[in-house]
Amino acid sequence: MTGKTGVLLCGHGSRDANAIREFAVLAEMLDKRLPDVDVDHGFLEFATPVIHTALNALREKGNTEILALPGMLFAAGHVKNDIPSVLNTYMAQNPGMNVHYGRELGIDLKMVRAAGQRIQEALDSAPDGVSKHETLLMVVGRGASDPDANSNISKVMRLLWEAFGFGWGEVCYSGVTFPLVEPGLEHATKLGFKRIIVFPYFLFTGILVKRIYDYTDVVAARHPDIEFIKAPYLNAQPLVLETFVDRMVEIQEGTGNMNCQMCKYREQVLGFEDEVGLPQESHHHHVEGIGTNEDQSHSHDHAHDHDHDHSHSHGHHHGDGHDHDHSHDHGHHPYPHADHPLGPVTMEPSKDDAE
Repeated sequence: MTGKTGVLLCGHGSRDANAIREFAVLAEMLDKRLPDVDVDHGFLEFATPVIHTALNALREKGNTEILALPGMLFAAGHVKNDIPSVLNTYMAQNPGMNVHYGRELGIDLKMVRAAGQRIQEALDSAPDGVSKHETLLMVVGRGASDPDANSNISKVMRLLWEAFGFGWGEVCYSGVTFPLVEPGLEHATKLGFKRIIVFPYFLFTGILVKRIYDYTDVVAARHPDIEFIKAPYLNAQPLVLETFVDRMVEIQEGTGNMNCQMCKYREQVLGFEDEVGLPQESHHHHVEGIGTNEDQSHSHDHAHDHDHDHSHSHGHHHGDGHDHDHSHDHGHHPYPHADHPLGPVTMEPSKDDAE
């Protein structure tokens, strides 16, 4: 790499002000952790600054080499499609700016240890009298239309289950796939355990985390004989911060390759065979910055008539035939299990959301 190097933390964005604040705090912590490097952050949608605004800020400070870190747990559509498309667009429109894309946080022992500390906090605050063997761990994932990302929650759950020695472990999701939180917890109540720990495997708060806790209360009210404990989500846990630093170092060393072995766009994943080779692009151009106070005139300046340069987007290459073609519709490919009885419609708003 040549030129001054900056770091960009790329988030999805949220209409929840607390979620945006938490992401900004994490970026500030990373900035302090890297005192000799300019660190900024940007979002795909629903919040400002958007990613291209943050890139402009880094460029104005003299940074021409950017290490872009996806602030997301697993590699689904946002990591594989949306962020790389925005970064490639920016490079095409700003010659001389080189953006090097890192991989997601993923299944990492530091992340598992961070999750373990959150679960331990929940156990420490719980009343005595229920053993771990009488406790079921429910790990709640975000949910995606990508089976590889969804399966990662099961592995995280198993690592945590086995680490603590709980009596049983289950997974459910906040949306998109199945089972959703309420049916997942209802199923768990039938297994005969005295205590259920509900752990949202989320980086930050937001509407979905609040709904997870709301649905926990709903199910708990139906089963007063079972103790339900809400574990805190990850947030800016120190080990999470260190995992981001590791991802930055991987870019610098050239070792941060995304695992494409189970990618539905590259391989024939059972049940998702018709998605192999689909064009990959961002579907967030029309909602950049919406829900915030930033001047919306900056939210639609990504031209669609350029060629994408993949030479610096190290996150997810799929060989020939995968150029980003903007001539097609910007809708997502339909999820094949949309009619599943246990999902995958995103959780309905709670009463608190309407207030």
